[in-house]
Amino acid sequence: MLEEQFKISKLVTASLQGKLNEVQQAELDVWLARSEENSAFLKSFADEQQVADELRSFDAGDGQATWNKTQALLNQSQSEHRILLWPKIAVAAAAVAAIVFGLWFFNEPHRPQPVSKSAYINDIKPGGNRATIRLADGKVIGLDSTRSRVLVQDSVKTTKIETLVASTPRGGTYSFILPDRTIAYLNAASSIEFPSRFTGKHRSVQIEGEIYFEVAKDKEHPFIVVMKGQQIEVLGTHFNVNSYHDEPGTATTLLEGSVKISAGNVQKVIKPGEQAINRSGMIAVRQIDVENYVDWKNGDFNLNHIEFKTAMRKIARWYDMEIIYDESVPDNMESGGWISRDKPLSTVLKSIESSGLVKFKVRGKKIYVMQ
Repeated sequence: MLEEQFKISKLVTASLQGKLNEVQQAELDVWLARSEENSAFLKSFADEQQVADELRSFDAGDGQATWNKTQALLNQSQSEHRILLWPKIAVAAAAVAAIVFGLWFFNEPHRPQPVSKSAYINDIKPGGNRATIRLADGKVIGLDSTRSRVLVQDSVKTTKIETLVASTPRGGTYSFILPDRTIAYLNAASSIEFPSRFTGKHRSVQIEGEIYFEVAKDKEHPFIVVMKGQQIEVLGTHFNVNSYHDEPGTATTLLEGSVKISAGNVQKVIKPGEQAINRSGMIAVRQIDVENYVDWKNGDFNLNHIEFKTAMRKIARWYDMEIIYDESVPDNMESGGWISRDKPLSTVLKSIESSGLVKFKVRGKKIYVMQ
């Protein structure tokens, strides 16, 4: 195991220096193809902020302990040519310093230290009120982060109707009062396309991501929500739609009224307290605890009795992070607990760690998950 790690470290160093020959490149490509974690490790050296953070952490005192442990491993290897690859970090190049950190990371992937305050020199703050509106001419307007809602009115007294797109980034949320007085609450990484004025028999919008709707009642003009693979028709009701591309299906959760969901020739009508999940045109309806699915609107992470990796996707979007799983983490694990979304990332991860299910390491914009 140790021999392979030194070999890979040497290949990574050569890659960073642009000195790989064809044989070495092939060997590195094989290692990169083994797992997403390997690829993410190499890519992390393109993140100047991450490398700088690791070097600052080393200078702060963590590095000496890392060096001592690494040196012990070197002594065990009983191989002089390997030892020569690793000058003491105090006089090493920045790339080699980062590689030594990586070596220690490889050697203890299944025994990480619990998330602690010292591990968060630059803790990740929670998301906030961030959004934009794109006008018909392509102009993008950034919205005031000190506010959480904006009223969209058609102030142009002409027959021309403009198409508007409201969007939130990862780590952003905002709500919009549409021209018909429907309120759309956008979770992180979401968007809604709508006209500057609703006309005709229907009030139609297109969405991506996750949006909670409080639809203004208008029996004569049904409200239509269109997304990839399905549409929802309502008259006046409160419901949540989760249509992120990285989720296994589109989930429609109903709190008030009723909605009709259509996917091709399949149609389902759901009642309050029910959720319809559309997977490739097949719609399944089930009873659920709605609080687990509108938690984000109320400023919380309610993680009880939902799949762990689903919970981690929620966290990743809100803190604008990438999740990398060790192969030891199963797909069928359930999470638990509740915590406010206004806490820094370290607080959220420590809360999850307290369950004993997993351990975390945070490096730059990546969260590594291990059992």
